[in-house]
Amino acid sequence: MSIHHLLIFVFAGMAGCDKNKPPQVQLPTNLVTEITVTGGLVDVQASAQNANFYTVTFYHNNDSTVVETNDGQADYTFAASGTYTIKTSAHTTYTDFISKVESVNVSITGSSSGAPTTGYSTPLSYSNYSLVWNDEFNGTTLSSDWTFDIGTGSGGWGNNELEYYTNQNYVINGGVLAITAKNQPFNSSLYTSTRMKTQGLKSWKYGRIDIRAALPYGQGIWPALWMLGDNITTVGWPSCGEIDIMELIGGAGANDRTVHGTAHWSDNGIHAQYGGSKVLPSGKFADEFHVFSIIWNQNSITWLLDDVPYKTLDTTPANLSEFQNKFFLIFNVAVGGNWPGNPDATTVFPQTMYVDYVRVFQ
Repeated sequence: MSIHHLLIFVFAGMAGCDKNKPPQVQLPTNLVTEITVTGGLVDVQASAQNANFYTVTFYHNNDSTVVETNDGQADYTFAASGTYTIKTSAHTTYTDFISKVESVNVSITGSSSGAPTTGYSTPLSYSNYSLVWNDEFNGTTLSSDWTFDIGTGSGGWGNNELEYYTNQNYVINGGVLAITAKNQPFNSSLYTSTRMKTQGLKSWKYGRIDIRAALPYGQGIWPALWMLGDNITTVGWPSCGEIDIMELIGGAGANDRTVHGTAHWSDNGIHAQYGGSKVLPSGKFADEFHVFSIIWNQNSITWLLDDVPYKTLDTTPANLSEFQNKFFLIFNVAVGGNWPGNPDATTVFPQTMYVDYVRVFQ
């Protein structure tokens, strides 16, 4: 073999080896972050060249919360004052990224949770009633009487809702529970929120239930304070019965100042419902706290807004027997769905429902 032919063979072999090398990954560059602190809420806006997505890690109390975002926006609400660490990463892939670590000072005083400071309230006692259970949402941790629904349910919880429910979209601060719906892509959903419940832990048959709350607003926003029958896991819905203490369908016109109280049940296998609405003369239910109540006994369910009754259902007919059983509580903020429709360009995020207390009297 001549030297000329040998060199050609070697060079050809080298060229063949180059073809098998993995392509070189181009890391993002110029990672820039802008962090805004408002009370306990810390908002991060990140940008970088050649980034496919971002992760933001909020470190708190020997734990951490990681938010994955395509547009670089992420936020987290800290429950207490202090200095916290935040790591922002710009990714090409999950294993190829650049990061920066920063510290923020959080100072929480008074009603820095963002909750209104005014509104209607009700007493801790009524004649002919005893307080059998309550949650005043004091401290910074949720009591063991609550658990969570996680995910998107079946068909958007049966309503084509758009949110993914997590156990991270709530905080307790200053004696108030805050449930926040966020424009935050997660697990193929465009939004996140929280849906918490007392199912399997606490339930009641009859009584007066008071819930003091300030509500979110806007097109596609659907807060609810409601109840389902304990036997839903065996008989399904609507045979278990449903009592909507309060629902609001946010949006234009009178929507942000209108609440609805409704009962649902099965009438010989057919879904039946009955309820009413109450409209504020001005403003919206986000402006201040109101108390949403029901008075429920063996004969009827009456809905009240700020102690004023606005609708009563006679539950004595045999086909309304669902309402002679125990029910558990559910608090949630849904986004989108068959009733409210989807958010639009007018919808402001995040949107928060604040709950000051829930009290059950019998």
